[in-house]
Amino acid sequence: MTVAIVDCGGANLRSVQRAVELQNMKSIITNDKAKVSSASYVILPGVGSANSVMQSLKSNNLLDTVKHLTSPVLGICIGMHVLFDQSEENNTECMGIISGNIKKFNPELNIKVPQMGWNKVTFLQEQVKKLDDYYYFANSYYSQIYNHTLATAEYGQPFAATIQNNNFLGCQFHPEKSSHAGKRFLNYFFNEI
Repeated sequence: MTVAIVDCGGANLRSVQRAVELQNMKSIITNDKAKVSSASYVILPGVGSANSVMQSLKSNNLLDTVKHLTSPVLGICIGMHVLFDQSEENNTECMGIISGNIKKFNPELNIKVPQMGWNKVTFLQEQVKKLDDYYYFANSYYSQIYNHTLATAEYGQPFAATIQNNNFLGCQFHPEKSSHAGKRFLNYFFNEI
């Protein structure tokens, strides 16, 4: 089984790959349509902007490929954002796999933007409560709590920390930087989605 880590131009590809390999999974970093289509798992990693990730997916003819994947797909941070309809970041139209929009944190809520550091994540369904823990975040944008929310966190206001729609899973936090909690979350992705 191969994990395709989609090269969307982000800087955290190697750290995501290392986290995947710690799960004893074989991985490749690629933007090749055929390799993404045939992978057992696909990860959209999360460093950069929604606009740059969408441009990368378009320029590599990957938009339709990703939208129609039936294998488990994990979007991390920006990789989660582009699963939604739209992001306030540069008013970016995204893939529309998850209904809803990505918004910018409001610094008037007495919070520093971006959110940088560890934050408590609470999973909403009993079968995934075992994943409740502190995870590492680095984000200025967030998803409100929609129907597909799997876990929440709070930063000035409650927001969606994890979302899921069928085989598409998204996390606002960075599992590759979240130590043991991140390992457990990746284990959930590889074994329970």
